[in-house]
Amino acid sequence: MFKLLGQPYPADESISVTLRKAFVIGLFVALFLLVFQPFELDRWGTSYKTLKIIGFGVVTTLITFFNTVFWKQLLRGQFSGEKWTVGREIVFITANLVLIAIANQYYLAALLGSADMGYLHNWSMFLITFLVGIFPITGLVVLNYITQLKKYSQSAAELPIHHSPSIDQEKVDTLPNDVSQPTDDVLRLVADNEKDTLNVAVNDLLFVESSDNYCTVVYLKNDRPARPLLRSSLSRVEKQIDRSDIVRCHRSYVVNLNRIERVTGNAQGYKLHLLNGQFQIPVARQYNETLVARLKAL
Repeated sequence: MFKLLGQPYPADESISVTLRKAFVIGLFVALFLLVFQPFELDRWGTSYKTLKIIGFGVVTTLITFFNTVFWKQLLRGQFSGEKWTVGREIVFITANLVLIAIANQYYLAALLGSADMGYLHNWSMFLITFLVGIFPITGLVVLNYITQLKKYSQSAAELPIHHSPSIDQEKVDTLPNDVSQPTDDVLRLVADNEKDTLNVAVNDLLFVESSDNYCTVVYLKNDRPARPLLRSSLSRVEKQIDRSDIVRCHRSYVVNLNRIERVTGNAQGYKLHLLNGQFQIPVARQYNETLVARLKAL
C-alpha cells in the first residue's frame, strides 16, 4: 500500500480543467443536499430554501477552485510532475474536503444569523463529511491511477521507434556563423540578441529544454552530450527548427523524435528515453496526439 502511495500521479491541469472539475464537484454537493437533505436539512424551515441549499454547492466550487489554483501556483515546485504522487493527491483532496466542510459550516452560520457561532464547536457535520469523503476519495484516486497507468503503458509499448544516423558534428562546428539559412542536415539557432548562434547537426540534437529566459540545447558532440545555453524562449527556438521530426512535447521541452530509443508510460503519461536512458523527457497530455502521430509518420 505504501509503495502505491509513492507512485507518480498526474498533476498538470489547465485552469479551464480545474474550473470544470470544481463546478462538477459543487454541482454534485448541491444536488446531493437537495435530494437527500442530510444533517436535518429536511426539517429546516426557511424561505428560499432551495437557493440556500444550492449555496453550499457554490461555496464548494469556490473553495475547490481557490485551493487548486492558489496552492498549485504558490507551491508550483511541489506540484510538479516529478514530485506529485498518489499519496499527495489523496492528502490534497482530503485537505480540500476539510476546508469545504469548514467553509460550509460558516456559510450555514451566516444563514442562521448566529452571532457567536457557538454551535460550530459541534463538529459532527465536519466529522461525518470527512469520514464519508475519505474512502471514496482514496478509491477514486487509486482507480484513476490504475486506469491511466494501464492506458499509457499499453500505448507506449505499441509506439514505433526509428533512428537516424548521425553526421559529423565537428564539420558542423566549423560552419561560418554568418550563414543565415540552415540546411537539411544542420540547424542554426539564433539567440534573442540576433548575434549569438549555435550550429547543430539535426540528427545529433537530443532535445531543447527551457529555463526562464534561456534554453539548454542538448546534443551529441564526440559521442558525448553537450549542453550549451542559448538566451531565447523555447517558442522562438521551436519556430527556428520548424521540422516535423523535432517537436514540442512539453511546455519545457522540444525533442528530436529520431533520438528516442524507448517510450514508457505511467499514470502521468509518456516518458521518452534518450541516450541509453540517460535522459527521460516527459510528455504533457496536450501534446500526446501530436507526438504519437509524428512518431507513426516517421
